[in-house]
Amino acid sequence: MSKTALLFAGQGAQVVGMGKDLAAAFPSARAWFDRANATLGYDLTAICFNGPEPELTKTEHAQPGIFLISWTALELLKEQVPSLTYEATAGLSLGEFTALAAAGALTFEDGLCLVRQRGQYMQEACDATQGGMAAVIGLDELVTREVCAAAGVELANLNCPGQLVISGELGRIAKAVELAKAKGARRAIALPVAGAYHSALMAAARPKLAAALEQVTLAAPAVPVMSNVTAQFHGTPEDISVLLGEQVTSAVLWEKSMRELLAQGFTRFIELGPGTALSGFMKRIDKNVQMLNVADAASLAATVNALQA
Repeated sequence: MSKTALLFAGQGAQVVGMGKDLAAAFPSARAWFDRANATLGYDLTAICFNGPEPELTKTEHAQPGIFLISWTALELLKEQVPSLTYEATAGLSLGEFTALAAAGALTFEDGLCLVRQRGQYMQEACDATQGGMAAVIGLDELVTREVCAAAGVELANLNCPGQLVISGELGRIAKAVELAKAKGARRAIALPVAGAYHSALMAAARPKLAAALEQVTLAAPAVPVMSNVTAQFHGTPEDISVLLGEQVTSAVLWEKSMRELLAQGFTRFIELGPGTALSGFMKRIDKNVQMLNVADAASLAATVNALQA
């Protein structure tokens, strides 16, 4: 019998208009958007639907916005396919919070507020530092680590074979980009981000997020949830809290996490939330698995049809 894992989008997946057709087509989706606005005390829905893009791209809006769309996508899928079962969840960076909520470790409201706070704390750390990130395409991990060591930057995301992201001080990132090209990278390009996520430059956000996590009741997940930091399933609620704090400054071990799920017999993956970045990563990791996604009304219908086939 095939095992199904749910995958949740991370920051960068945001796009103006996300969720709008879901709210128009499904009253239950509109209800989740209204609930999110009431929980946060401002109109996050309007920013998701209408932007403007610079407003949506702000970390403090992008993170709860992506959480909201991803959660709503899952709720609609469960509504359309009442027999849906899943045996694990995972999420990229902020998506790990959505994965924990989907597994019952966090309530919707607590998850939404936490990622809003996380976004604010990360933005504050960005504003206090001169950091950036760059994608390195076509170099293996070992050579990329050599580049990082030479330039004084960090490996931030290990997404899939040949697709890595580095993070650090802006001038050092520029140096790393040139070094990566010299080492034979097919592409090395600075990313349009506010700061150096998943690096030591985010250290100021860690104690603030840890304090926020202490105010929230975490439950034991009903299904296993993958940790970005360890590429293993989370343990106790206390361990979850510690690792969510560490995650802000630690590398995201996405490829290793997916390979762990594959090794445990998972053959179907459903990406929930805006974009299809995680589907793209999976094609580079193992193109033989079934990969579905729910980002809008059309992809919801396609995934419902595939699950009911």
